[in-house]
Amino acid sequence: MDEPKHLHEPGGDFQCLHEFIPVARKKLSDHVWGYLVGAAESETTLRRNRMAIDSLALRPRVCVDVSKIDTSTTLFGKPWRLPVFLCPVGSLESFDPGGAATAGRAASAFGTPIMCSSVTHPGLEEIAAATPGPKIFQLYVRGDKAWVDGVVKRAVDNGYDAFAITVDTAAYSRRERDIAGRFVKPWRAAATGHAYQAGFTWDNVKHFKDKHSIPLILKGIATAEDAALCCEHGVDGVYISNHGGRQLDHGRGSMDVLPEVMAAVRGRAKVMIDGSFCRGTDIVKAIALGADAVGLGRMYCYALAADGDAGVHKMLELLEHEVGVAMALSGARSLNELNPSFVFRDAPIVSQPHQHSAFPLLQETPEYRG
Repeated sequence: MDEPKHLHEPGGDFQCLHEFIPVARKKLSDHVWGYLVGAAESETTLRRNRMAIDSLALRPRVCVDVSKIDTSTTLFGKPWRLPVFLCPVGSLESFDPGGAATAGRAASAFGTPIMCSSVTHPGLEEIAAATPGPKIFQLYVRGDKAWVDGVVKRAVDNGYDAFAITVDTAAYSRRERDIAGRFVKPWRAAATGHAYQAGFTWDNVKHFKDKHSIPLILKGIATAEDAALCCEHGVDGVYISNHGGRQLDHGRGSMDVLPEVMAAVRGRAKVMIDGSFCRGTDIVKAIALGADAVGLGRMYCYALAADGDAGVHKMLELLEHEVGVAMALSGARSLNELNPSFVFRDAPIVSQPHQHSAFPLLQETPEYRG
């Protein structure tokens, strides 16, 4: 793990996280933009993701020597420069021709992982070749146990550090931005074998743990009950996610779920979370409440669309700086000093939550169209 460092301002053309968004909007078609920013049905879960983060306030401590800040961590046996990873996103090639290989290259250059989706290009082996740093493979189940075993072997052979299985897609959601626009995502149009996903049970989890030694992450946990079952089955990573609001509508925000999952896990597994995280203060809140790692979804897709691997790398630099500032001003020198006492619950929100409510300056950007 690197030594704690002084804070420094990132260089380059993009100086604020919101600046990636209008550039990405300009480059993407209406169909692809709708796919990126949209969610299921009324998009209530998406908005609750942001509301759950915004209704938490930080409680700063002062007169602490924060001249050096350490934002790094270690997870699944690998050092991470930040406690963040790039979430699995389908069809990344819609945002950049290199898809997950471009994003993975940027993540490795920065020093934090990508979790590679099984429904993005260029494919498991090619993504691994472009991603020498830490990496995790994510699977949608499209075959029987033997089929899953085959994918796991490929992941192990190609150096992935952990294996994630998505468990919140037993049925396809109705993403009305896509439906109204008559847009069918390429990976959904070609999908077969969805019955295997719908039939995935704890028996499949037991089979995985009995057969494979690579750490297993279950993505899509949203209750204490399922978090406890994960631990009973030896799952290594409990991944809180509602698919960015893109699966079950009228669910809870991810940060509203985190406390009950922490109480159920009791240190028996690593806890990961995603759901509208896009600012350094968002990351600090999640780590303070017990999460081990935070996933970035739409945020890195904006950066990828705006400027390829350079954009993703710069986005991570800016986020690192925000995390460092939030830690310093909260009185925490390292991630392990953060704890629930740094967070105040039920703070009043100051803006109505939506995809970009964390970035009020967007409304002053002429190029931006929501």
